[in-house]
Amino acid sequence: MKEIIESINGFFENILMFDIFFGLIEGAALPFIVAWLIAGGVYLTFKMGFVNLRMMGHSLKIVRGKYHTIDDKGIISPFQSLATALSATVGIGNIAAVSIAISLGGPGAAFWMIMAGFLGMTLKFTEVTLSVKHREFLPDGTIMGGGMEYLSHGLATKGFVKTGKYLAIIFAFFMILGAIGAGNTFQVSQSLGIMQGQFPFFETYPYAFGILLAVVVGSVIIGGIKRIAHVAEAIVPFMVVFYISMVLWVLGTHISVIPDAFALIFREAFNPTAVAGGMFGAMAQGFQRAVFSNEAGLGSAGIAHAPARVKYPVRQGLVSLYEPFIDTIIVCTMTALVIIITGVYTGGTPELQAFIDAKQGASLTSAAFGSVVSWFPTILGFAIFMFAFSTMISWSYYGERAWVYLFGSKTSIIFKLIFLAFIIIATMVDTSTMVDFSSILFLALALPNIFGLIVMSGDVKRYLKEYMTKLKSGELDREAIR
Repeated sequence: MKEIIESINGFFENILMFDIFFGLIEGAALPFIVAWLIAGGVYLTFKMGFVNLRMMGHSLKIVRGKYHTIDDKGIISPFQSLATALSATVGIGNIAAVSIAISLGGPGAAFWMIMAGFLGMTLKFTEVTLSVKHREFLPDGTIMGGGMEYLSHGLATKGFVKTGKYLAIIFAFFMILGAIGAGNTFQVSQSLGIMQGQFPFFETYPYAFGILLAVVVGSVIIGGIKRIAHVAEAIVPFMVVFYISMVLWVLGTHISVIPDAFALIFREAFNPTAVAGGMFGAMAQGFQRAVFSNEAGLGSAGIAHAPARVKYPVRQGLVSLYEPFIDTIIVCTMTALVIIITGVYTGGTPELQAFIDAKQGASLTSAAFGSVVSWFPTILGFAIFMFAFSTMISWSYYGERAWVYLFGSKTSIIFKLIFLAFIIIATMVDTSTMVDFSSILFLALALPNIFGLIVMSGDVKRYLKEYMTKLKSGELDREAIR
């Protein structure tokens, strides 16, 4: 199994990670896929008139249910869609990916993670708007959305009929592999490392943890999006508050050095002292791990938002602004402060260095919490288990929708069984290999997705302008159900 994964990993890495070299800066290189994500994020942010800044207040009103109308279509509420998408993003990535980014890219990687979150808000807005616009209501009562739909249907309206169809198939294939890799086995491998440290039984019998998690996840995903949405709606707010409370405790004990930590982050973002590739090395790590955490630009979140009960596609796109904001700008930044303030990212001890070498980011974060309060790793173990669980139930849905797009609704149970089987397999796969494998599969989704977003960005800009006209005229307030 390890040899197969390493072979696939090498194949995708050769395609995605070839470097753009900047001749004026010796040794500086930026992976093409990172440059592609940055270019897409910057372009769309300017084209949409910084929607990620000016519409946050209105977005919150939508989340709170103010603009519900009798013409809404869908099967779950806008908040349930947001919670489902957040359950896929607020997870191990916030705990493990941040530690990995800082240990490999230095403190400056945190700055680039924040920038990735800011640009990612517009990417999410664009892809979710398109997903709802081009969603398809299937005969079995389910809804198909996401990159598969807007790449095939949306690009067809622009004259790219065959191109859109091929890109949709490629996207769906990458989505299935990403769901099994980053949305499943990476979550298991990272959480297993923490659970083994707290419960020696799982160190002797790691597959027992896989069986336990498979049973819990299976009990939810068999019920489809409605059950997934109800579970996500219940646990995501609790998870976020629970984890942030822990972080605030740690930061509270080091409150006097927080300004110094922010100064270090900013300084190292542009002039890192110990990172291969200098500024571009820190940038690459920051953007890669941020995207791994918030999924902006990958087209995955559109699958969770497609079933939302809304009248206007733009309305759900505005709701999605809060995903990268909560996931990256708030939660990832707070985790980064804990990692930097406690100094675990530098190694320091053989145990910490072993975590860094094995890319066991969750264990590194656990050590950071444990350096402040000895019993925090035990509580963090519970949080990590819940984070992994929530991410897996949402990504199982993403992968299942991609599977249905390729093979039809009647075969969806096959994917669910494969997904559950890989939970157990993940307890017997090398962790470091899985981190690289998962990251590359995730990033591969951006290749077809951002191309589609840029081509269809004019449509989204028009939808937004029409929506804003109705909002300013008071039409949206008049049609809302009180």
